[in-house]
Amino acid sequence: MTAINFDNSYSRLPDNFFARQDPDVSPAPVLIALNEPLARRLGIDPTFLKSKDGLALLSGQSVADGSKPLAMVYAGHQFGGWSPRLGDGRALLLGEVIGTDGIRYDIQLKGSGRTLFSRGGDGKAAIGPVIREYVVSEAMAALGVPTTRALAAIATGEDVMRNAALPGGIVTRVAQSHIRVGTFQYFASHDDVDALRVLSDYVIDRHFPDVRNSENPIREMFRSIALRQASLIADWMRFGFIHGVMNTDNMQIAGETIDYGPCAFMEEFDALQVFSSIDQKGRYAWARQATMAHWNLTRLAETLLPIWGLPEDEAVAEAEDVLSEFGARFNAGFQKAFAQKFGLPADHKDNTEFIQKALQMMQAQHVDFTLFFSHLRRMEKAGHADKFSALFDDPKVGVEWLSVWRQMVNTSGIDLSDSQARMDAANPIYIPRNHRVEQAIQAGLKGDYSVMQRLAKVLENPMSEQADAAEFENPPEPDQRVTQTFCGT
Repeated sequence: MTAINFDNSYSRLPDNFFARQDPDVSPAPVLIALNEPLARRLGIDPTFLKSKDGLALLSGQSVADGSKPLAMVYAGHQFGGWSPRLGDGRALLLGEVIGTDGIRYDIQLKGSGRTLFSRGGDGKAAIGPVIREYVVSEAMAALGVPTTRALAAIATGEDVMRNAALPGGIVTRVAQSHIRVGTFQYFASHDDVDALRVLSDYVIDRHFPDVRNSENPIREMFRSIALRQASLIADWMRFGFIHGVMNTDNMQIAGETIDYGPCAFMEEFDALQVFSSIDQKGRYAWARQATMAHWNLTRLAETLLPIWGLPEDEAVAEAEDVLSEFGARFNAGFQKAFAQKFGLPADHKDNTEFIQKALQMMQAQHVDFTLFFSHLRRMEKAGHADKFSALFDDPKVGVEWLSVWRQMVNTSGIDLSDSQARMDAANPIYIPRNHRVEQAIQAGLKGDYSVMQRLAKVLENPMSEQADAAEFENPPEPDQRVTQTFCGT
């Protein structure tokens, strides 16, 4: 098969960067979702992916010409605890392609069987995590959040054992990179300075070529990574997204959201909201995500000190300066994002206090985060003022707050049409609500993928009201609420 033009730069790195491994063969694969626009961006004909040969590639039944499947090695801090060797335990990088946009993309099978780094696991994925990653990663892309993408989802036709036998699946993941903070940590923990230099050169050449001729490319690479992360976390928080497992092995250096295990979107606003069943101490709560990204970046800086090119004390001082920049970039991004959500000019002197008080009020009143803003942007449409007030434990609080908000907008100097346009662009009507994702998973476990497909279709256009899609806007009924999410490994 030559329908995919692979160009595999990572496989040309030294052998200690990865393990070569072919995927397991799926016995009876079925294509349950295909991202045709993404396929075309990658220069791949969707018709091929829907063919017998395409399905064989996506399910591990065959290896395409030019593909060199490999499992990448990395380490990481998991909930603060050090794991010296992790690596791709259930994923294989098939290779890379140059998209029609000129960007190099990884194509990876996730759930395709054991690798050298599986640590006793089976390397497989159940259909539930495959559905979650496909739906949520594509929803994030539609919201404009940098993210890995889902090219395809496959039901493999075999069961995998978790607490019970579950249908197996594979998601084909696309990313600008699968290199993580933990990749640097792995080589640093082995005092392999040569490998750190090779890895840094590769990352600079592939992702940050503009820093190659700077005074200190390592410092500028670190700065580029840090500033992308600052913007990414601000993006997460403006949509109420909680990653759930921000370990250093889940922090990608290209600035994309990666690894949608126990992720979730907030419903009732709570700054310390946690859904992940394994985050029992709230380490990765909504409001702590910037702090934890800073912690992860500090770990990355530690790995770079041996190749920084300066005495350690000077290198540490420069790294600390970059980390301060991260904080400033995140704070500015957060304030700008929430000013836009409220329809305010980004530079209004009272924004910070207004936003803080509004969030405190939302938490005290147990207000649904997404509905608050989606009704606010539609306040002038019939019925939305009443729907907005109904979100509050005490509807009078909502009415009083609206009066304060209107005064804030009117005195800010912003044109009302500009204010409306800002809100319309910033506040989604549809998000992958946790109970909707769970419904798609439960249906998928029974072999019904229409629920997933319908949800994914609605989420392709999250900012605009869609005919016959009102149910996807609604919060869960009490018996539908999802209070915990799971990795699925």
